[in-house]
Amino acid sequence: MDFPQLKIGDLIAKIPIIQGGMGVGISLSGLASAVAKEGGIGVIAAAMIGMGEPDIGSNYREANIRALERELRTAREKTNGILGVNIMVALTNFSDLVKTSIKEKADIIFAGAGLPLDLPSYLKDGAKTKLVPIVSSARAATIICKKWLSKFDYLPDAFVVEGPKAGGHLGFKPEQIEDPHFSLEVTIPDVVEAVRQFDGKTGKAIPVIAAGGVYDGTDIKKFLDMGASGVQMGSRFVATTECDADPKFKEAFVQAKEEDIQIINSPVGLPGRAVMSSFLEDVKKGLKKPFTCPFHCISSCDYTKSPYCIGLALVNAKKGLLKHGFAFAGKNVYRIDAIVSVKELIDSLRQSYQRAIGAI
Repeated sequence: MDFPQLKIGDLIAKIPIIQGGMGVGISLSGLASAVAKEGGIGVIAAAMIGMGEPDIGSNYREANIRALERELRTAREKTNGILGVNIMVALTNFSDLVKTSIKEKADIIFAGAGLPLDLPSYLKDGAKTKLVPIVSSARAATIICKKWLSKFDYLPDAFVVEGPKAGGHLGFKPEQIEDPHFSLEVTIPDVVEAVRQFDGKTGKAIPVIAAGGVYDGTDIKKFLDMGASGVQMGSRFVATTECDADPKFKEAFVQAKEEDIQIINSPVGLPGRAVMSSFLEDVKKGLKKPFTCPFHCISSCDYTKSPYCIGLALVNAKKGLLKHGFAFAGKNVYRIDAIVSVKELIDSLRQSYQRAIGAI
């Protein structure tokens, strides 16, 4: 018994695994193409994708468009598998990145960090790009379905449901993160139930994908049994040779202990889960990291009150300069003990899934 396939409209992934989009250079063409090649859905994260461009400070919009075009084209040269782009709704250049992804014929746009209420308006001239919102509740999924249906006669091609064990920015209030009522195990059946009432309204089923803390084949079986059609995994893919981050960034995942994974207050006004570092210890002590805002990348970030620039901190981490930044990570990252290839990781997930269903 191999993995079941994941169908999103006419796209068919051989395995029900989406590699989570990890922004500021962690998942670019290298990682995304490797996952797509293995039959999963590879995802390029658009947030601050232009950070390596020489004119990122002076020409923020153009630098990001150029980098996204290049990463999509590079990934496409390496694989004919399924490639997506993750674009945060809260980005000030959200519109540029959506238009670029559609123009470059990305297979899927994943849009989270806010409700992408107008996303279907970008689908022009028979564009085939699938639209997949990332939500944290059945309520958010229902709002998007109703709005898209009434305004665009379009329903999401799928939903990614991100629970409170995810890495990075979380769509939860701090007190909800450990509250069992908000766990992914509770939310997945809720969302499956909520979207079922829209199934068939435009003649398509809406698959639901579980994300946040998914670690192994046992987890994959658990969420598929609850009605999910697939899973999204981020942190596991960081600890791969093909991941686009510096080896020191990956090493932070391998070395992390359970107590190192903490919830922080991000300058963008959301809680986030990260690996504790000397940089974050300084922030905790109230030591400010002076900066001017070079990017204005996220609309909700009040840089005048922020102790540091999250864009710069994440750029530094991606480059391995963890004294000057930090790594976002999922709750289960402490279980990772080695850096492996994407193929090895997927093979091990397949084996643990087969064990979980009793096939081996």
